[in-house]
Amino acid sequence: MRQLRLGITGSSGFIGWHLRCHLLQRNEIECVFANENEFSSDDALKDFVSRCDTIIHLAGMNRGEEQEVYETNVTLAEKLVKACADQRARPHIIFSNSIQYRLNNAYGRSKREAWSIIKKWSKKTGAKCTNVILPNVFGEHCRPFYNSVVATFCYQLANNHEPKIIEDRVIPLIHVGEVAEILMKILQEGIEGDVRPEGKEIKVSKLLDLLSNLDSTYKQGIIPEVSDSFIRQLFNTYRSYLFPSFYPVRPRVNIDERGELFETVVSKSGGQCFVSTTKPGITRGNHYHVNKFERFFIVKGEALLRLRRLLSDDIEEFYIDGRDPGYVDIPTLHTHNITNIGEGELITLFWADEIYDPENPDTYAEFV
Repeated sequence: MRQLRLGITGSSGFIGWHLRCHLLQRNEIECVFANENEFSSDDALKDFVSRCDTIIHLAGMNRGEEQEVYETNVTLAEKLVKACADQRARPHIIFSNSIQYRLNNAYGRSKREAWSIIKKWSKKTGAKCTNVILPNVFGEHCRPFYNSVVATFCYQLANNHEPKIIEDRVIPLIHVGEVAEILMKILQEGIEGDVRPEGKEIKVSKLLDLLSNLDSTYKQGIIPEVSDSFIRQLFNTYRSYLFPSFYPVRPRVNIDERGELFETVVSKSGGQCFVSTTKPGITRGNHYHVNKFERFFIVKGEALLRLRRLLSDDIEEFYIDGRDPGYVDIPTLHTHNITNIGEGELITLFWADEIYDPENPDTYAEFV
């Protein structure tokens, strides 16, 4: 059976990166990408569209000079449909729109016009098209001070800055992982027309209160209550701005004539705790999690913990010696492993915020 060929424009952007992570385990889909290089070359863009069954059009500009924002977003849509027309290609185009498309600012007008261009091409050719009208999107590694107040607040709190509210209004929020799932549903079911995902409506001041409580609780060494999926999404987003400089964390070790005592996990979330022993030279792990919060606590021995953000070549390494116990909390969408680099036994305590479910393990193999 032939793989479905999915084109993604703006694949190096925030939503694009998360969508590509979401697709890592989908072997039935072949992905091709169009970024700045493809849009700057007519031949490259024609080659791109000719290879696609479906195109998810994420490329665009959110902030900048008004005229530049408008022209950039409209021009990208014009170039995309022109390349399709030149190649007589009729891919299903899924357009990433915004709830701001009704506004009269440059961004809103550009999204309206871009969708109009795609829709006219669709009517003329009979190709499918879908208009995904997204609320405010947030999630791990979103650029602060750009298009997400969540990212800005998380970055400021993680770096001990004081966030300020510019306008205290109600905003609808949706996590980027949910956006990826919605896009995949549209792709698989061939959904056409307007799609309006619902966001979690929250006042900006309430959002800041939630994030501030997560920040203060976590920095006291306590894992906050994250059983609510929205709170968990906020917490995982916040944690992404702590990594890697916040780690490893070394708790206070209490020593007396009986020996040593230190806290490993203080949590309001329950979860599951287990301990492993690892022989010298052996490596455990080489997997990543999408939602799960996981802690690696070195109790005894010498460990090298290595983490790599998905779709990146950059590896962060942490050396931890059990003589000075410490832990690293694993960020989501980072593949990771742990190796015993000492001569003796390595003892590691692992904690996860949920009880392991073999039917839904949220654990995906990927070498660091």
